[in-house]
Amino acid sequence: MGTIYTVKEIYIYPIKSLAGINCQSAFAEEMGFENDRRWMLVDAENLFITQREYPILSQFYPQISDGKISITFQDQKHEFSTAEHLENPIEVNVWDDKSEVVEVNSATSKWFSDRLGFECKLMKIIKSGDRKHESSRLKETFNVSLADGYPYLMIGTKSLDFLNEKLDDKITVLRFRPNIVISSEVPHEEDDFDTFKIGEVDFKNVKPCGRCIMVNNDPQKGIVKKEPLKTLSKYRNFNNSVLFGTNIVSLNSGIIKVGDGLVF
Repeated sequence: MGTIYTVKEIYIYPIKSLAGINCQSAFAEEMGFENDRRWMLVDAENLFITQREYPILSQFYPQISDGKISITFQDQKHEFSTAEHLENPIEVNVWDDKSEVVEVNSATSKWFSDRLGFECKLMKIIKSGDRKHESSRLKETFNVSLADGYPYLMIGTKSLDFLNEKLDDKITVLRFRPNIVISSEVPHEEDDFDTFKIGEVDFKNVKPCGRCIMVNNDPQKGIVKKEPLKTLSKYRNFNNSVLFGTNIVSLNSGIIKVGDGLVF
């Protein structure tokens, strides 16, 4: 039978580059988990903004209940409906992909602008197909959300343990913004998975995930340091890309839950 891998944690990140939500279960769709990175902030030039330039974004905490998203920043709160948006979509870029998005509402955009100190708007991707991403490795095109490239990121527990053995200041998996954390036995074995099933959902591994400066932002504090990228680059550097976790896609829709086993 081999190892029994199980789902330890599930996360969604409703607004790109803001804090995530720890979930007991999630509904998987082609674009990613329901409500995962369906929203993002853009600046006055309609360029998307992330923690790479604005580490403070990690201090905005979303929650979802009763069809509403509430955002808490310091002691301030703002709420909007998951369904609401204005008309008149615009085209924005997420890295190399074009995406059609619409503004949620002007009050929400103003709230973020006031907190961040510059003009920005909160945009939403409405439906599957509004952004397509081509995998050069698989020679396939996927309908994706506003995530950097792929709908799902999976990390094995041993990959983090192995890294933490080398770090003076231990870190949590939140640095790497996974969607699915699984129990594992060997560091980075998830890189070599092919297809597997969790709960109702079949997944396919696309490729290990190349990491950027964002993993150096301590999400609890919004402070950027040199680690863990400095240490990772010593043993996880492949073709000038520092790899940690793996990008996966779902082949059908359905629910996965914490505690579900992986079936190969």
